[in-house]
Amino acid sequence: MWAEDRASQGLGMTLDHAGPGEAVLSMRVRDDMTNGHGSCHGGFLFALADSAFAFACNAYDQRAVAQHCAVTFLRPGMRGEVLTARAVERVREGRSGIYDVTVTDAEGRVVAEFRGHSRTVPGTVLAEEGGSASG
Repeated sequence: MWAEDRASQGLGMTLDHAGPGEAVLSMRVRDDMTNGHGSCHGGFLFALADSAFAFACNAYDQRAVAQHCAVTFLRPGMRGEVLTARAVERVREGRSGIYDVTVTDAEGRVVAEFRGHSRTVPGTVLAEEGGSASG
């Protein structure tokens, strides 16, 4: 899934860890990610959290998509800072899942809290030996 995720890679994110129900991604706030206040635009914070959510809920090798997401911004992410998003599964039942993602700065201060609701759809995400993932 990471190999095909051009959006996350294009934003300079790194996939630090992924496993069933959890994921950690990091991103340095670039100049072109800042808003008129000089802090990281909320859309980039949301994108970082959303990407961590995606890797956490797809790590079971069953294709999952976002059904609903919400974010609360608590402090600004600043130009040059490396932000880290840690996603954890809260519940997974049937085709639905709920995941919480905490975005922190390099000092461990919480920048944003994100909650994502996932829904599984047909297909897998992990490449099969000698082939590609189905969809």
